[in-house]
Amino acid sequence: MTDIVRADGRAIDELRPVTIERGWSDQAEGSALISCGRTKVLCTASFTNGVPRWMSGKGKGWVTAEYAMLPRSTNERMAREAVKGKIGGRTHEISRLVGRSLRAVVDMKALGENTIVIDCDVLQADGGTRTAAITGAYVALFDALEWGREQKFIGQKAQPLTDSVAAISVGIVKGVPMLDLAYTEDSSAQTDMNVVVTGRGSFVEVQGTAEGAPFDRAELNSLLDLALAGTVTLTELQNAALGR
Repeated sequence: MTDIVRADGRAIDELRPVTIERGWSDQAEGSALISCGRTKVLCTASFTNGVPRWMSGKGKGWVTAEYAMLPRSTNERMAREAVKGKIGGRTHEISRLVGRSLRAVVDMKALGENTIVIDCDVLQADGGTRTAAITGAYVALFDALEWGREQKFIGQKAQPLTDSVAAISVGIVKGVPMLDLAYTEDSSAQTDMNVVVTGRGSFVEVQGTAEGAPFDRAELNSLLDLALAGTVTLTELQNAALGR
């Protein structure tokens, strides 16, 4: 890696300070408040015994997610989408991404006919909100599943989780591949990428876009290497939050 120092003093392969506060909500079956630098996302997991009608009788469960940004999570107030009467395309996209990421590490048969809904609410945004949501949501999901086991909705020997999952942003800023972009970097990046990775190091999703000059294979490899290293650290932080 180069000796370039970023605006906030980090090295190009360094994460922002990350904390995961497990059990932040008293009401939810699972919850976590994740902070990645100035970005803060509250993730709650709600457990319901039963599945949507279209899944009833199939012996499988369902995990889904919803994502939203609070009106003053950004510098200027945004109108609530519920008040507008229409959910924006970005919100739909990120909600689906979080849901797909979590379902990638859940055995739906082992979950049984139970439903878990993950709500990811951005309290403060400074880049990387969707990746923070995925990383925090896994911790909330873990605790919701354990709650379901305690209530005997899930078999005592069932293993609904097949792996962990975390996500991080990477990008090329001023020609240099960097890990975990803050908003000022993300908004000026030549290439912006979000990478979702399991605890074993397998890719769940790679979302990459060239905003300026196209990126080549070597740059792609550099970005993926940065992402893999970053998610290793995030997995360790998830395990620490879960006491594992």
